Amino acid sequence: MPEGCTVLKDIERSRAQFAYEKVNEAKEEFAADKKDGVKKQSKYKSLARKIPMLIKTNGLGATFAFISAKKERPHQLLYEQVGQWLKGYDGQTFGKNEDLVKVLVSLSSPEYRAVTGGVLALFGWLRRFAEGLLEGDETDGD
Repeated sequence: MPEGCTVLKDIERSRAQFAYEKVNEAKEEFAADKKDGVKKQSKYKSLARKIPMLIKTNGLGATFAFISAKKERPHQLLYEQVGQWLKGYDGQTFGKNEDLVKVLVSLSSPEYRAVTGGVLALFGWLRRFAEGLLEGDETDGD
């Protein structure tokens, strides 16, 4: 197998593993909330499905500005998780303890496009695992 294919598979495997861990963390956190746990799981699942379209429609920076403005825990958790992923993706750029949106809007166009592609790929995995692991009616919305 060509070396490039192995690197791409490793990156994709890393994304999948990260997403699986983060969805499980969300499940554990929300399951501990006996009153609203299922509702929060459903909201997280809904967001995992909707955010890629928001990114494609409005852009990465605008989407995460919207998410950061929301005070509900599912929004905050996804915002934090994407920030954690991006720190692993490029700790030099995203590891400075700056606000994620501030960093995103300061990227050059090629960097912004690359990060957008990576975040969309991450959400592909987050969505799959959220649909399989989390409770709640899939029609519950944002």
